[in-house]
Amino acid sequence: MRPSGLQIAAVLVVGILAISFGSILVRLALSASGEKGLAFSLVMSAGRMGLAALLLAPGWRRGLGSRAGLPWAVGAGVFLALHFAFWITSLSHTSVAASTALVTTNPVWVTLFGWLLFKEKPSGTTLLGVAVALLGGLLIGLGDAEEGGGTNPLLGDLLAVLGAVAASFYFLLGREAQRRGLSTLEYVRVAYTTAALVLLPLPYLFGGRYGGYPWPVYGYLLLMALLPQLVGHTSFNWATRYIPPVLVTLAILFEPVGASLLAYLLFGELPGSRVLLGALILLLGVGLAVVGGRR
Repeated sequence: MRPSGLQIAAVLVVGILAISFGSILVRLALSASGEKGLAFSLVMSAGRMGLAALLLAPGWRRGLGSRAGLPWAVGAGVFLALHFAFWITSLSHTSVAASTALVTTNPVWVTLFGWLLFKEKPSGTTLLGVAVALLGGLLIGLGDAEEGGGTNPLLGDLLAVLGAVAASFYFLLGREAQRRGLSTLEYVRVAYTTAALVLLPLPYLFGGRYGGYPWPVYGYLLLMALLPQLVGHTSFNWATRYIPPVLVTLAILFEPVGASLLAYLLFGELPGSRVLLGALILLLGVGLAVVGGRR
């Protein structure tokens, strides 16, 4: 039975709150480890996905209800691995606000790829909402960059955008996997395990290691797996069963607002007036897109 709009909205709100902690936990892990760069970013990416896959592992005993969606779930997992490799690395080079604003530009890419690959032509109001929300997200990023956030903002911003493109394919393929018979739990079990298997060998290729870090690092990795991954991403994957992926990714645009507030409270990263203006424009865009996407 299809859930009500209120139930879908409630799940999305829980997911947004959960993923807002993602970038904060990455920053805390970076601070606790005393390391930066690609190798440790890959350790965090692999650790997050590996722990999430382990927590879901007991469900493998029940098998899969359908195998038709399996190739789509595996493909989604590969793009999920790319998403985290790009995005978590970006947080070593740019600010929380800029990174989360740019990595949540997925509505643009989901709309484009959904149109090109699945012939899902968006309504004019949805396109307007995407454009307005994207403008708000860019204002957040640009406003933060002007305040000198990060050690290499240009590189960090580019990596965040690549992370957004990868996440868009992840959501589109995940929706197709569930349409082809996989339940949400079956799908995320396959996708998260695939992402973990792709990521786990990579740190060694770049001189990284999994052992020898202070114990808080491993605590932050476990929290990444529990909150933004198992609660946040799974909530969004469930929602794509019932509403278009572009609306799910538009809801994720609230993440920069929550992450920026947490960054201010924990790290003293105070958003400027442009960041606040961007947040208001972002909310307007989300509202327009939701109205345009109603069925």
